Order: sequence, then C-alpha cells, then structure tokens
Amino acid sequence: MSLQHYLNSDYIRAANRLGGRNARRKIVAYVESFDDVLFWSNLLRPLETGEVYFEVMLPSRTSLSKGKKIALSNRLGPYMIACVDADYDYLMQGATDTSRTVCMSPYVFHTYAYAIENHQCYAPALQQVCVMASLNDRRLFDFEHFLSDYSRTIWPLFAWNVWAYRRGYHAQFSLLDFAHIVALDHLDLYHPERSLEALRRRVNAKVSKLQRQFPQGRSTYKPLQADLQRLGVTPETTYLFMRGHDLVDGVVVPLLTMVCDTLRREREREIQRLAEHALQLQNELSAYQHASASIPEMLRKHNGFTEAPLYKRIQSEVAAFLQRNATSPTPTNPSSPNPTP
Repeated sequence: MSLQHYLNSDYIRAANRLGGRNARRKIVAYVESFDDVLFWSNLLRPLETGEVYFEVMLPSRTSLSKGKKIALSNRLGPYMIACVDADYDYLMQGATDTSRTVCMSPYVFHTYAYAIENHQCYAPALQQVCVMASLNDRRLFDFEHFLSDYSRTIWPLFAWNVWAYRRGYHAQFSLLDFAHIVALDHLDLYHPERSLEALRRRVNAKVSKLQRQFPQGRSTYKPLQADLQRLGVTPETTYLFMRGHDLVDGVVVPLLTMVCDTLRREREREIQRLAEHALQLQNELSAYQHASASIPEMLRKHNGFTEAPLYKRIQSEVAAFLQRNATSPTPTNPSSPNPTP
C-alpha cells in the first residue's frame, strides 16, 4: 500500500508536529480547479492567526485531476478541508450523496452562492468592474436595481427549477433549459424595463407550462419557496444562486460590455476633444487603450464582493471551525474518506 493512502488529516497533523511546539499549524484546503485558488486564498488568508495558516491547493497530489468529486474524496479532517462551489448541492439539502457531504460534513466549506462566478457578479461591485475595464468612473447604469428586478422576475421559475432537481425531474426541466429562458435579449441600457418585460413573459409562459406538466407541484411548490428563503435565497438575490457561467455569459458580461463600450467611447471622445495636435491624440488614445482591460479578466480579478453577506457567511463558518479545533481536534479515521466528529 502506497504512502498516498495515508495522506489524510492526521498525516498533516503529524507533519505539523515536526515543526516544533511553537510552529504554526498548516491546514490544507483542497479546491476544485486553478481558477478557485485565488478566491479561496483571499477568503482564508484574513482568518489565519499566529498559530494556524492555510495552504490552498488542487485536490490531487498524484495527477492533474480536478473537480468537486476529487476534492470531496480526500480524507478530510481538522487539518485537511475541502472548499468547493455549492452548485445546487446546497439547495438540494441532502437529497443526493454529494449534497449530504456538502451540507453536513464539518470539513467541507462551500460558496452558498452557486459558484465563485456568482460572487464575482455581486451587483454592488459591478461598478468597480466597469471602472477597472474602462477607466471611466461615471455611473451610467444602476446594476443593483437592475439585478434586483431581474432576480424578482426569474424567482418563480428558479424555484420550479430547484423543485425539479429535488424531485428527480431535472431531465424535464434542466439547468440548460432554465438558462435559455432567463438569458437577456436585446438589452437597452436606457430602457432596461423592456428587456425585463420580455423576460417576464417568457418566465410566466414556462411557469404555466410546468404547472400543467406537474400538477403535484400545486401542494409542494409554495413550501419549497419558503424553504429556499429559509436557506437565504430571496426573490431579490436569485441571481446569486443560478448557475454561475449562465449568469456570466447570459446576463452580466453582455450588460457590462454595453456599459463599458459606452464609457470607453465617451472617454475616447474626450481625448479627441482635448488633444492639441494629431501626435498627442495618437499617443493618448494608444495609452488609454493599452491601460484599459478586458471585462472577463476584470470580473475574475476584482475583489469588490468581499463585503457581501454570503462571502462573510463563509468566513464566519471557517472562523467557527478554527475555534472548535483550536484546542484538541478530533483525530480522523484513516479508513474513512469523510470522517465526522
């Protein structure tokens, strides 16, 4: 049997002891992919103390395998945790094996929002993304108001989508089906209500169809909505819990692109107006275009979501975990891939 079999939380604890009584203890945090390293590193770093620090890494030491299942399959414990996207597993509340692990294991921490991308699309931070991408601080669009209205519009259909997944009807109403309906079409920055009204018609039509297709939902749909709100999903924040890349590709990036294109043209016209001669115009335009950045890149790199309630909730849970294990953490069982206290 290889040494890899014994690489578990107890192994990390034993390795920590080799550093001496006063050495800081390392906690390994496994994440799903390269893209997740920065998010979880920034989230965990402020929680480090003079006694404990985190090392964020990919879930396999023997291959390039990535993903949630690989991260959760490690032999977790007080010194080895998994930090993963919630996906729908949080909202499924134990309806599947993966959901039970995500929701119940004391050594698994998740995003609460569907994925890291949803945190990056946090509405109050999108103005910062615009400034980073366009270098123009004018507030052209009210992202918070729009995404709140957008969320209220899709909320009834979102609840139906979770209902379908909880009850095993995801083939009849999949995440992809939901994404196609709630993607924005022909958005007018100056009259966004027109896009929302078209969206509302699509949502209402699909809800009516689902009510006919699943009459049993008549008695279970409303309790599900109440349960979702108990879990922190509100009609105004639904966008944080839909599939992350659908939110990015179908809503936020198209919206940011329209806003930033307008702001860039505005800045370029200002440079053209103020330039004293052709050479200065060319140099200033070149410098501006070189300094501005792509929207997807800025969306990945900004940190304007760190004050968001869901982000703070994750940090609070990790802080509580550190407090529970500050004195004498329970040893893990080498024969169990996912021990419980």
